[in-house]
Amino acid sequence: MNKLLPVGLVLALAAPWSAHAQTSPATADLKALREEIAAMRSAYEARLQDLEARLKAAEAQAANVQPAAPATPATPSTAAAPAPSGGAGGANAFNPAMSLILSGGYTRSSQDPAQWRLSGFQRPQAGEIGPGDRGFNLAESELGLAASIDPWLRGVANIALAPDNEVEVEEAYIQTTALGEGFSLKAGRFLSGIGYLNSQHSHTWDFADAPLAYQAFLGGQHGDDGLQLSWLAPTDQFIELGLELGRGRGFPGGDNSRNGIGMAAFSAHTGGDVGDSHSWRAGLSVLNAQADGLGLVGDGADGSPLAAAFSGHTRVWVADGVWKWAPDGNATRTNFKLQGEYMQSRRSGELTPDGASTAAYRSTQSGWYLQGVWQFVPRWRLGVRTEQLDGGTPDYGANSALYALPSYTPRKTSLMLDFNPSEFSRVRLQWAQDRSRQGAADNQLMLQYQMSLGAHGAHSF
Repeated sequence: MNKLLPVGLVLALAAPWSAHAQTSPATADLKALREEIAAMRSAYEARLQDLEARLKAAEAQAANVQPAAPATPATPSTAAAPAPSGGAGGANAFNPAMSLILSGGYTRSSQDPAQWRLSGFQRPQAGEIGPGDRGFNLAESELGLAASIDPWLRGVANIALAPDNEVEVEEAYIQTTALGEGFSLKAGRFLSGIGYLNSQHSHTWDFADAPLAYQAFLGGQHGDDGLQLSWLAPTDQFIELGLELGRGRGFPGGDNSRNGIGMAAFSAHTGGDVGDSHSWRAGLSVLNAQADGLGLVGDGADGSPLAAAFSGHTRVWVADGVWKWAPDGNATRTNFKLQGEYMQSRRSGELTPDGASTAAYRSTQSGWYLQGVWQFVPRWRLGVRTEQLDGGTPDYGANSALYALPSYTPRKTSLMLDFNPSEFSRVRLQWAQDRSRQGAADNQLMLQYQMSLGAHGAHSF
């Protein structure tokens, strides 16, 4: 018994060393794995810290070298919303840029807006024309979506939300981004590039309403469904040409189903800088539109409105020009803009007044506006606009006795003062004396607000 006790003690002491010798390889493997994971974690954290440092340095550099706002861009932007960047930019790289324009206000007029008319002109039965309703009103809101589709295309949609709860697609198109050689192609619904003001969304206008010439000849603003091809010349002098083909859905077109082309338009614009403080742009455009049964309203011989249907061809010529001044190209403190457009409309076809027979109809009418806007201190602007229409001498053929021949010159003068707390908000006060209808001067007072939420693209020249 005494001999077995020392032997047992020796075995008991040797057992742990034996077990350690058997498990030491596994323990070594676990240790190696832990060390490898720790090394990878350390390298990842170092790489992440390096990327964050580079991002902060790039942001600081961009903030330090950001240039002052120029008097005008060398190349005008034709899109209402920016093209979102593609590539791997997180989850937002797959979502469209969104914007919402909210506007409304109050209107006071000395004449009944329901009796508004353009004396001597065949005006559209439907369209955003006239001074609008009296009192407090919610104006049209606009929801905008824009995103890159792939390296070759981008998509844009602008949805108009009318105050009467109607929804209208104002624009919805795809646009190429990589045609090269200065070419760009749109397909879908878009605002026409004719003239100066037409391609700009109404919330970017300097006055609360469209000029009388736009209301008389384009129904307020012309848009269509079709194709728009533009070319920017690779020259120091800004030169841009545009060609449009469409179905003719917008006034003065008739929006009737046809296999052929209902609208064709061509525009040419040029411009440039003069020194460091001045820039300009000028252009000439022509729009051709076909109509079948287009609804018009004119002045009857007894002075009452007379509705009719027009079928035929309309050609609208537009000459436009704008000049901008900003000291040394910095428009943030003070600047001045002078712009104007002349429009001529030639209509030829047949007119069918309500309750009468169809007869030949021809007319050549014109109109113009000239406006100046002065930012006299930061955030505050003052503007004045004068405009006039010429009714010409329309030929109603066999129905001449039914209509009052033009003997009046519609005209209007507007003054506006607006305050812009930021580029996303505006409050405007506008007064106008509207002499569009013969024998009745309408004094109009408008208080308007416009607010932009979300993505905010660069405005056109």
